[in-house]
Amino acid sequence: MLIRNATAEDWPAIWPFFHDIVRAGETFTYPLDLGEEEAQGWWLIPEPSRSVVAVDDAGTVLGTAKMNRNHMGNGSHIASASYMVDPRHSGRGVGRALCEYTLDWARGAGYRAMQFNAVVETNTPAVRLYRSLGFEVTGTLPEGFHHPTEGYVGLHIMHKAL
Repeated sequence: MLIRNATAEDWPAIWPFFHDIVRAGETFTYPLDLGEEEAQGWWLIPEPSRSVVAVDDAGTVLGTAKMNRNHMGNGSHIASASYMVDPRHSGRGVGRALCEYTLDWARGAGYRAMQFNAVVETNTPAVRLYRSLGFEVTGTLPEGFHHPTEGYVGLHIMHKAL
């Protein structure tokens, strides 16, 4: 698996699974009816932030991540990241590879920590992955997310010092 910068040419491969993940309404706080053009602008972000794709040997996009500063001004030393793995390629270590890549990027860019602002508590694979990489839940917003089948569930804030 290779992780490289994402380009506009990758978007047609990202959009189908991005759209399905967002529309499912189980893991992201994005609008369920988010349109393609707006989604592309939210995901393929310019430097100094970064968007990447994980691809296999054939060049198939397996997943994607975006990484950026979490806050501005005096909080700009904290990074954040988001991840999406094409469900057809889940269980192959793509999410872990993307997360490790973003942590390395953040360290290299001089960030002191990485913080995730809205990890849905019922997204147990993500919570388990992040914990295995050293993230801790620093707080939970009770009923901060309206899950389509679980009802109102918490949103974790997760943090890892770098």
